[in-house]
Amino acid sequence: MSLLAIDWVSVGVKAGQFVLSFSILVILHEMGHFFPARWFKCRVEKFYLFFNPWFSLWKKKIGETEYGIGWVPFGGFVKISGMIDESMDKEQMKLPPQPYEFRAKPAWQRLIIMIGGVVVNILLAIVIFIGITWVWGEENLPVKNLKYGVYADSLAKSIGIKDGDNVIAVDGKTIENFGTLESEIVLNEAKKLQVLRDGQTIELAIPDGMIGKITKNKKLGGLIYPRYPVIVDSVSPSAKFVKDRLKKGDRMIAFNAKPFEFYHEFDQLKKGYSDSTVNLTVIRGADTLMVSVIENNKGSIGFYPIYPSELFGTVVKKYSLLQSIPIGFNRCWGTLNKYVTGLKQLFTGKVAASDSLGSVISIGNTFPGVWDWERFWTLTGIFSIILAFMNILPIPALDGGHALFTLYEMITGRKPGDKFMEYAQMVGMILLLGLMAYALGLDFWRLFK
Repeated sequence: MSLLAIDWVSVGVKAGQFVLSFSILVILHEMGHFFPARWFKCRVEKFYLFFNPWFSLWKKKIGETEYGIGWVPFGGFVKISGMIDESMDKEQMKLPPQPYEFRAKPAWQRLIIMIGGVVVNILLAIVIFIGITWVWGEENLPVKNLKYGVYADSLAKSIGIKDGDNVIAVDGKTIENFGTLESEIVLNEAKKLQVLRDGQTIELAIPDGMIGKITKNKKLGGLIYPRYPVIVDSVSPSAKFVKDRLKKGDRMIAFNAKPFEFYHEFDQLKKGYSDSTVNLTVIRGADTLMVSVIENNKGSIGFYPIYPSELFGTVVKKYSLLQSIPIGFNRCWGTLNKYVTGLKQLFTGKVAASDSLGSVISIGNTFPGVWDWERFWTLTGIFSIILAFMNILPIPALDGGHALFTLYEMITGRKPGDKFMEYAQMVGMILLLGLMAYALGLDFWRLFK
């Protein structure tokens, strides 16, 4: 991969959105531990955004607590006195319990402190989804609006989908919004598609093992795409024209004298012409004319097309604040259900780990290359509910592991020993660090592949 071929402005915007989103999630999650700990008179020694091995980017002590920002952007932490956590402060645990320590508090108080972060993340996701619904409403691209049908890639064609088809239903369930089509197929492990072809409805069977292939294919973009003509919406100032120039409203019909009708055909034709002058045949009003332009080293000729959402028209439904509340709750639980379904498919082997696991690189790459507040808050809401679910899993080193041991103590009346908790914490941390390393390795492998 050439470093010059990377759009560093886009990378910077994605990174900025990721850091802001992640910071919001981590700070609020840790506040979910911090405030209950203070309410129950526990001493909180540190409150950190990101981890700080060896040194901190910034720190300031206020009262008993040191607030700081670490340099490893993989999370954050609060260090509560008398608690076996990622700090592994064994010396403190050798001393007799003090009244201000976590271990000296009743089990029910310790349980509330431990699950506080998860509760905050769930509430945050609900508030975000309510806010998104209230501010932006729901925008859908109706399948019936795709007047040219879809473009099917090789995987879609193996199912039997043809260019120009419209997929109108999945397992008999009518699809209203084109944007939900692939998730309906994957998450519901669909068996059949109902397709509109030449005015007739036909049924296509989805072969076994296709879910994993679709998931892998999504790394390359998707399964099917709307077919749409190439009509210029705007022209980049960096475009280098040799003869005439493109204008808003121009419709392209040929590339180097090779005719095409839709964008995916144009996209294939322009490959292999980097740093070369190419000729575009365009229709402008009643005239047909030729425009010559230099295709840059990224394969771009410097224009933005009118995308399907604008060309075919989306449907936006607005809601009042009161109407947004139940919709926000439903979006929250729907997001959680989709995530849990995806995990089930991963553990049952229907989806390969190498195709679905990712580290901070994959997460950061889900943000758009331009700042989009609706997309930003949508992703932040999704990650908030995922963070809540992952943290409540009964794995040592996670909140759920600590909560599980506390529940055991409340039920049996026997508190797990400090040595057992230390070993459990170490095992949990090794598992989590191993998973993080594996996910990071997958991302680097994908980048260099």
